[in-house]
Amino acid sequence: MPIIGLSFKEIEGKRGEEPVRGDLKANSSPVIKNVKEVDVPSLKKKALAINFDFNTRYEPNVGNVRIGGELLYLTEKNKEILDLWAKDKKLPDDASITILNYLFRKCLLKVANIAEELQLPLPLAMPKITPKENKSK
Repeated sequence: MPIIGLSFKEIEGKRGEEPVRGDLKANSSPVIKNVKEVDVPSLKKKALAINFDFNTRYEPNVGNVRIGGELLYLTEKNKEILDLWAKDKKLPDDASITILNYLFRKCLLKVANIAEELQLPLPLAMPKITPKENKSK
């Protein structure tokens, strides 16, 4: 896997004054803020440091959780990715899919813990066990 590190730099959670009632929706979105090349001395290689924000907002406006951090991405295509970032502020599709999926997995787990502390609903659906239907009539 080309992702070799993740560090959280900022974590912020807020709960609104209004009571949490009714149908709430949690919308989560990662945002890539910056991409730069860095040395990784232990590997004797260069990697891409990708700064991100991961925001989860609860609607209707009852709270939010924001995580800021940095992900290290190891690839042979540093120049190509840096050029595309400088030109269009976007990543190639293959790198973008890998990075965004990784951020969703790692950040949603962190957001779930923070949401519990703030007494907000979990930002992801949990499996529910329901009783079996009685098929005999």
